[in-house]
Amino acid sequence: MEPKPRMDRRRFLKAAASTTAALAVVPRTVLGGPSHAAPSGQLNLACIGMGWQGMRMLSGLLKRSDVRVVAVCDPNTDSHDYIGWGRGKEGAKGFRGGRVPGREAVDVHYGRSKPSGASKGCAAYADFREMLQKQNDLDAVHIVTPDHSHATLAIAAMTKGKHAAMHKPVANRMHEVRLTVETARTTGQVTHLHAWRDCRELYTIREWIRHGVIGPVREVHRWLYKPIWPQGTPHRPTDHPPVPKGFDWDLWLGPVPHRPYSPRYTHAVYRGWYDFGGGCMADMGYYGLWMDWRVLELGAATSVEACASIACEVRGYRSGTVKNDVSFPHASTVRLQLAARGKMPPCEVFWYDGGMRPPTPRELIDAGRQMPHTGVMFVGDEGKILAGYHYEKPRILPEKRMREAADVKTPDVRIVGTSDEWINAFRTGKPSRGSFQNVQHLAEAICLSNVAIRLNTRLTWDTAAMRITNHPAANRYLRREAYRKGWEL
Repeated sequence: MEPKPRMDRRRFLKAAASTTAALAVVPRTVLGGPSHAAPSGQLNLACIGMGWQGMRMLSGLLKRSDVRVVAVCDPNTDSHDYIGWGRGKEGAKGFRGGRVPGREAVDVHYGRSKPSGASKGCAAYADFREMLQKQNDLDAVHIVTPDHSHATLAIAAMTKGKHAAMHKPVANRMHEVRLTVETARTTGQVTHLHAWRDCRELYTIREWIRHGVIGPVREVHRWLYKPIWPQGTPHRPTDHPPVPKGFDWDLWLGPVPHRPYSPRYTHAVYRGWYDFGGGCMADMGYYGLWMDWRVLELGAATSVEACASIACEVRGYRSGTVKNDVSFPHASTVRLQLAARGKMPPCEVFWYDGGMRPPTPRELIDAGRQMPHTGVMFVGDEGKILAGYHYEKPRILPEKRMREAADVKTPDVRIVGTSDEWINAFRTGKPSRGSFQNVQHLAEAICLSNVAIRLNTRLTWDTAAMRITNHPAANRYLRREAYRKGWEL
């Protein structure tokens, strides 16, 4: 990681101090206290976010003998209106979620080992601040909430002395990414972002590149069909029914300026809104691009250029384009530039979403093959590596290069599952390879890319000063437009 200048350090400390004061709507002990070392035995965990994804991940955590879920937290009490992924059908019911079903799942699971078949050991909270104040047995938190609350929750937990595991992204604003990473550094808490993953193909591709099988790598192209949630509208929702009973809308909003409640914001469809989400790149981008960053030892981006689909509508009997400053576009492409590293040359990373993909390489055309609908391609001076989105079935183009690479051996490494990586790290106090610090360069590159997508333009970036240098007005998007009182970061 690049060292930060002293000015950045002073600004961080000032911001951290104001954050602690701002969040202290409950006693100061919520965000203060001595560092909490993880035990070598069972990990006492609080799960924050009991929506569709949170409930799915909870089931896996309950099966582990080295984890004990002692608390759940969600601003929703209990409802059957959560949205999942995949093709649905008319008349189907929503999924159940909220802190009550979360607590029930925990108590039922742990109760199986008791003669009565029931357990009431799990606490349930609406407000994470109350949980951090009262739940003295916590070692760590597991955050699976909408993107806009990630930084707030992680910073509060780390400052309280808890380790933090979190679903991607680190945050959906550049300022919050930087503050979250700096908090991890200064508190010394162990952290993990769930987008980290280990696979044997990663080491195979890395060895091919290190052995120069395709020559110096100049470009990486990564593409997929998502988003699979609604986005692209230039207007905020106009349907504002009463807030559902048992749902604390104010807590769900967190740091975002007040918006009237709408079901089009919540329960898995938040990701398409600039207020609450990080778009497709902050969702699936983390999974794939983080592997690319590791393989090529990429650092901070120096510039980004984005191209976004345009919103159109008929108004006053005329059809035309409409400015969209509220939601991510239906489709976009991104071109990131990164500096040379050691003997490796400068590299450009290309991202395509919404069904967009790079042109089919000549080698596939000559072989009569189609370009896959999702995937990744490394482009070197002497060939290409083509693989599935998660590095499945990697192959070298042209075929003769693949034959020549037969003697390049994949290192004999032990592949570690994502859950094992972070849970073992939290229990031992050793850093996780999926730490916030290790993903910082990518996390900031994604936030910068989202600003470029929003403005449909090219931006140059000074990472040390954390400033866009060629478009001063764009710097306003590095932070939230405003923070509601009591939620400042």
